[in-house]
Amino acid sequence: MDRRIREIGRALDADQSTARRDVLRWRRLIANSNNLLRPPMTENLFTSQSTVGEIVAAHPLLARIFEGVGIDYCCGGKRSLAAACAARGLDATTLVLTLTAAAQLPRDAGAAVDPAKMSLTELADHIEATHHAYVKSELPALLEKAERVATKHGWRDARLPEVAATVGALHDEMFSHMMKEEQILFPMVREIERGAADASAHCGTIANPIRVMEAEHENAGGAIARLRELTDGFTPKPDDCNTHRALLAGLAQFEADLHLHVHKENNVLFPRALAREGQMAGAQ
Repeated sequence: MDRRIREIGRALDADQSTARRDVLRWRRLIANSNNLLRPPMTENLFTSQSTVGEIVAAHPLLARIFEGVGIDYCCGGKRSLAAACAARGLDATTLVLTLTAAAQLPRDAGAAVDPAKMSLTELADHIEATHHAYVKSELPALLEKAERVATKHGWRDARLPEVAATVGALHDEMFSHMMKEEQILFPMVREIERGAADASAHCGTIANPIRVMEAEHENAGGAIARLRELTDGFTPKPDDCNTHRALLAGLAQFEADLHLHVHKENNVLFPRALAREGQMAGAQ
């Protein structure tokens, strides 16, 4: 009897060993299958300490993601992702993963202008020919609409006179700002790229006019943010007239262009011009 019990025990031990081997084998197979099905892991291109401006400078199309979550990548381009997300109540890790995934998607080569690949002269010319030309054409028309809507419908919405006044102030500041860039700063940028030793002699360093331009960018950004607030996010009401609707649509488009315009200057043109001036000074 005892021998029979020992034989049964050995048989059970053998079965359990086989079962354990089978479990381990199936676990390995399942793990291998999961690895085959799982897409290859890619290292994040960005971290929570990457600045918003650096990211859009390297990957211009990612501006759409920042716009979608309400993060300012132009005047606020020097903030880290962590700081920008904290200000908006967003999770920085999730945004890093989203940006990395979007940056690795295949893109049409002509889908967006890449200012980082332009020379300083090409970029200054591009900004004048596109963004400055757009502002000169669009902003007077927006001001005319804003004043007309405020005159006709201000009795229905007390915010409309402030909308018109804010567009008027933005109009005056933008035209003055563009004149200073076209007549003073951009010629200096072109001279610096050509290697002219006295390019910034009359103002000490190109950092001085750049500092002024960045402050004016902040003012313009504040004005367009105020307009967004006054118009409920540029959203028309059911009884708004067609002129009012055209104004709101135009302001939304102007905001998008302003963000790109300021980004190309604050985060690409200005840092590269400063770096070039520094290289020239070090070589003397």
